[in-house]
Amino acid sequence: MSSPNNATAKTSIAQMTPEQTANSIKNIAKTIREASARMRETIRTLRQSGAIDEITEAVHEATLAARDTAKEISDTTKDLKERGVIKETASAVEETSMIAHKTVQSVRDAARETAETAPQTVDTVKKGAEQVRKKARKRTTEEQEALTTEAV
Repeated sequence: MSSPNNATAKTSIAQMTPEQTANSIKNIAKTIREASARMRETIRTLRQSGAIDEITEAVHEATLAARDTAKEISDTTKDLKERGVIKETASAVEETSMIAHKTVQSVRDAARETAETAPQTVDTVKKGAEQVRKKARKRTTEEQEALTTEAV
């Protein structure tokens, strides 16, 4: 069966003659035999070169290393749990989090209070500065008068 949209459409088995079908099956069998021969040759070469043994040993070593690592992690975790390190660490993290939260709240409160009192502080500083200026002027005037009196 051929598709009108497929430029490389193949002839279906129903459209092939018996001779064409037989030749097609022979070609398939030949291709299978050739592929099998290449596989046998490849396996023989791999075996003779020692590559199969090498890969088998490498996989074996990797498997043992993974097993040993998993066992070590398991043992360490059990030890930490038995000594209470995990529970203490979790408690310390929770306590630190609560303290940090309180600290942030204190900083927010201080910032708000500073913003609220800043206008009053500015006024107080201005009044204080004005009083200092007045006293300084008065003192300067008194000193000038004293100098004038002494000069006479």
